[in-house]
Amino acid sequence: MKGKDRVIQQFGKNAGHYVTSQSHAKGEDLRKLVEIIAAKQPSGELLDIATGGGHVANALAPYFKQVVALDLTAEMLEKAKGFIESKGIKNAAFVQGDAENLPFPNESVGSVTCRIAAHHFTDVRKFVKEVQRILKEKGLFILIDNVAPEIREYDLFYNTIEKKRDPSHVRAYKKSEWVSILEHEGILVEEMIRFKKKFSFDTWCEMMDVPEREKQKLNDFMTHASQPFIDFFSVEIEEGKVQSFQGQSVLIVATKI
Repeated sequence: MKGKDRVIQQFGKNAGHYVTSQSHAKGEDLRKLVEIIAAKQPSGELLDIATGGGHVANALAPYFKQVVALDLTAEMLEKAKGFIESKGIKNAAFVQGDAENLPFPNESVGSVTCRIAAHHFTDVRKFVKEVQRILKEKGLFILIDNVAPEIREYDLFYNTIEKKRDPSHVRAYKKSEWVSILEHEGILVEEMIRFKKKFSFDTWCEMMDVPEREKQKLNDFMTHASQPFIDFFSVEIEEGKVQSFQGQSVLIVATKI
């Protein structure tokens, strides 16, 4: 199965989880995103790429003339539409589309957001090129995503457990990789904020409907990791079962050069 087909399959069957997920519906990163938009007052139009449950589009709709929620998966887009419209939002539009081939003209969008999704994209450089293409001059881009540690061994560990949990996971990039990709493609990083991110193991697995057998294998992989990995990721283990672990995400504020 190809990468994008795998994403559609995974998120199609688990779309409802993303609307009700507390880490997606709330979260310190979402509060900070709203705070930044409120301060910058960009107005105009916003495109929220890979909208998922629609939480970003819903939270930011009051600050823009129009918000477009885009997602690759039809089922996910339908759930987002139901959620956003249930909140009384009237200025939202919904478009099914690919982050790596955005269905919008050059320099047609004032602001773009993408939250907790880019690690599923098959080609993030192509995604960034597309963002740069559709953004108006000096347009705003805010990216939020889980990131891998800068240390190679820890990077490999984190991406391995994510892939074991979710076959549609491609790669969580390092902070340094995101800065390099963005700036090489003509999007200047203005600010980066790092968040600690605690994952409840059971909830983390339930989000992707991990079969019990695969969940046990993942549990065993993590519990048998060497102590430096246990310490670095703050893996909490009780009676041989992983209770939680800690990752990290970043919020990047950038502007088209």
